[in-house]
Amino acid sequence: MHLISHYRWEIFVETIFVQVKCGPGRAYSVAQTLADMDGVSEVYSVSGTYDLLVKCPFEEDVGHFVNEKIHLVGDVIDTSTIITFNAFS
Repeated sequence: MHLISHYRWEIFVETIFVQVKCGPGRAYSVAQTLADMDGVSEVYSVSGTYDLLVKCPFEEDVGHFVNEKIHLVGDVIDTSTIITFNAFS
């Protein structure tokens, strides 16, 4: 668990989830590439606007991780990052 501080607030972050939209027909190859990446613990195929849900234990700067690792994977079209605060189970 990591502490993020701002002059007005502090939050503890445990995990981030990154929703990933892939190019047509490329979800499985992108999923395998992401699953093999350091910093990624699980990758799920999902229905809806995005193709994949990537679970990442928070270990480094979120912006750098998403922009310098996930966005550079071929056939990643778009992402949306979810930062979690508490796990209840």
